[in-house]
Amino acid sequence: MDQSGDSESVLNHRVLLPDGIVTPLILTSDGWLRWSEKGQRRLSVEKEVLGFSMDGPKIRIKALVEDRGGLRCFGSNGALTRKEFVFQPLSEESRALWCLKLRECIDLLGRPKRLFVLVNPFGGKRAGCKIYLDNVKPILEDAEIDVTMQETKYQRHAEEVAYSLDLTKYDGIVCVSGDGILVEVINGLLRRDDWADAIKMPLGVVPAGTGNGMAKSLLHLTGDPCTACNATLAIVRGHKCSLDVATISQGEAKHFTVLMLAWGLVADIDIESEKYRWMGSARLDFYALQRIISLRHYKGGISFVPAPGFEDYGEPTRYDYETASVVEVDKSDGEPINIQRHGYEGPNINLKDLDWRKFDGPFISVWLHNVPWGAENTLAAPDAKMSDGFLDLIIIRDCPKLSLLSLMTQLNNGKHVKSPFVTYIKVKAFILKPGTRVKEPSKEGIIDVDGEILAFGRGTLTTNQKTLMNYDKLQISVHQGLATLFSPCRN
Repeated sequence: MDQSGDSESVLNHRVLLPDGIVTPLILTSDGWLRWSEKGQRRLSVEKEVLGFSMDGPKIRIKALVEDRGGLRCFGSNGALTRKEFVFQPLSEESRALWCLKLRECIDLLGRPKRLFVLVNPFGGKRAGCKIYLDNVKPILEDAEIDVTMQETKYQRHAEEVAYSLDLTKYDGIVCVSGDGILVEVINGLLRRDDWADAIKMPLGVVPAGTGNGMAKSLLHLTGDPCTACNATLAIVRGHKCSLDVATISQGEAKHFTVLMLAWGLVADIDIESEKYRWMGSARLDFYALQRIISLRHYKGGISFVPAPGFEDYGEPTRYDYETASVVEVDKSDGEPINIQRHGYEGPNINLKDLDWRKFDGPFISVWLHNVPWGAENTLAAPDAKMSDGFLDLIIIRDCPKLSLLSLMTQLNNGKHVKSPFVTYIKVKAFILKPGTRVKEPSKEGIIDVDGEILAFGRGTLTTNQKTLMNYDKLQISVHQGLATLFSPCRN
């Protein structure tokens, strides 16, 4: 409940409004600005005020608010609009005091002052630069945040940048993209020699891609729309939350993931639909129908350490991860991926002593999720938490096509996990043993991590794709709360 009317006033001076009205303007101890202008008006310094500037004898309060009319508007047509409130203190002494108290109030919020912004110009409908210029940059400027912006130029460029960036110059890194740039940044930070300090750097996500699962998962915490304005405001406010990071291992190769891993139907839809990228997010629905009509089943197996409450799922098994795979880090004719393999080695867990369970195939789909939303319209794992130390595992082993089609239409509300054809559990660690297609044993599958190809097998892709791992056995383990995100709500 808003208690601004009952709080003590820090400052209470009469001011002149642009329409010539003189009215009391009050700054309360709990951070509200209140004044009268054709009725009682108020602004929350924490939630709505971005910053302020001096214009001669006037002070301009810059805010981002729901568009309810009445203030001068500069902004967008989205859920939030940039507006400003202009007032003139009646004396130089009052003006100086207002500037002092407003600055103190804003500084006490602990907002970031210097941000490094990575913009992906290629993601989604290639609108990243426009989203940054139209939505992100103006809000950061109003908030008086010093910004260094860099566009990414190629795959894993953001990882290279994060690996070598002087982090002492910034209070956070912001990714204007889909989910891929965030994943690259986390991988770059964790490969540094100073990874233990580097991974504490707060990371922001502004949706500008096809899926935007991480941005949706964050903004859904407070019921805010998944828009660039809402995401940028969350960054400006400076609230933070912890995020689990999963380590994928194969031999000596490691990759760090924060969103999801998929094998089978979901991976095939996500990766093979790339040829329809011009359709935007509609490409996923379009290609999903094709894949269900020509449904594939995959041989293979999975092993997992169940979270408490899920110990009865699957059959008992032993830890089995010894592999002689020689990992090829580049399957293309282009330049090899050259990221040094040192830094964070994964969570310090003795996996051999844990109680392992297993499911054997064939599988239609195996899907691991770290956060609830896989995309803005895909509530893949409705029970997932940002930092619970577990991954949510969604398995489909057998399902009639009509039931599968119905199940897929429920991904937007999370009801698919209630289907009798779906197994939905939480796990602490996981081993995937991918196999061939049941009806086409000469062909294998695709392992998809955070919307990118981690590995692919025989007969799947003809494009020159760089991969990190072989289509072979791999292991995943979770480090609870390792990374930090800017969040719309307090941790």
